[in-house]
Amino acid sequence: MLNTVYRLTAPRRIEIAFTEIDLFKPEVVVKPTYLSICHADQRYYQGTRDPKILAQKLPMALIHEGIGEVVYSPVAEFKPGDKVVMIPNTPVEHDDIIAENYLRSSKFRASGFDGFMQEYVQIAPDRLVHLPDGIDPHVAAFTELVSVSVHAISRFDKIAHSRRNIIGVWGDGNLSYMTCVFLRKFFPDSKIYVFGIVEKKLQDFTFVDETILTTEIPEDLRVDHAFECVGGNASQIAINQIIDYINPEGTISILGVSEYPVPINTRMILEKGLRMFGSSRSGRVDFLKTVEMYEQFPEIVEYLSLMVGNVVTIRHIKQITEAFDSDLKKPMGKTIMKWEK
Repeated sequence: MLNTVYRLTAPRRIEIAFTEIDLFKPEVVVKPTYLSICHADQRYYQGTRDPKILAQKLPMALIHEGIGEVVYSPVAEFKPGDKVVMIPNTPVEHDDIIAENYLRSSKFRASGFDGFMQEYVQIAPDRLVHLPDGIDPHVAAFTELVSVSVHAISRFDKIAHSRRNIIGVWGDGNLSYMTCVFLRKFFPDSKIYVFGIVEKKLQDFTFVDETILTTEIPEDLRVDHAFECVGGNASQIAINQIIDYINPEGTISILGVSEYPVPINTRMILEKGLRMFGSSRSGRVDFLKTVEMYEQFPEIVEYLSLMVGNVVTIRHIKQITEAFDSDLKKPMGKTIMKWEK
């Protein structure tokens, strides 16, 4: 079976490649229907990653957030026409201690091998999760990103002590927003405070208890635990501010990605006896939990639908360029590609 793959061969250059799909493999063939652009995709597309990394990774099909429809399945679990969420993390071994998304041997789509920007995706059955009927496909398209928040909150629940009166979330972007949506459901008895720098963005957090500009934090305010969802050059400021305002023995969950080392106030980490842990990517169990919560709490999908910024129908390569360009210009939200290739 011939397949068309849309690969990034150089910054801002998408070219077509043809591959063979082997129907004798015990894998499912999925036709992508909705794909979501991530910051990581943009860094590859715009060529802002280190040239050495680009040389190692390209050519490569982008996109690791997406859903699709099964067209062929050798296993009874899936049948043609099923709507599915595709899991980009691809482990090649199992470890009783280390989760699949932290195994150094695991592969990740659109980061070393082809992502979902293809006519068809051949994928192992355990890399698929059934998508219930009625779920907004624009939201479902970025389930991978949502599952990262769910993963971090699940780890936090195992690590942090039980006093959770106030949980602070630093950041006013996409990651902060979806993390707060799920914190509200995981810990309904806790107060959720969001700390950001753009008042207009903070106005979208209608479901939290308080929104506070980072320049106007009351001196006597304290949080029991905190999530850092800032990343980039501002990570240093956010993490150190958390250290200042968190109660002793609190837990700090680091979610923001920074390209450079971040200096932090280790003296106060020691004095307060703080716990700090990082979370990256997610695994099958996190996808299952995320989709389960979509069904259990329909309002979650409603809140996440506010994150859908642009929807671009893709029928030819030029429209892929338009989608990436429009995504770069938007201040917040997700760019969704309705994939009709």
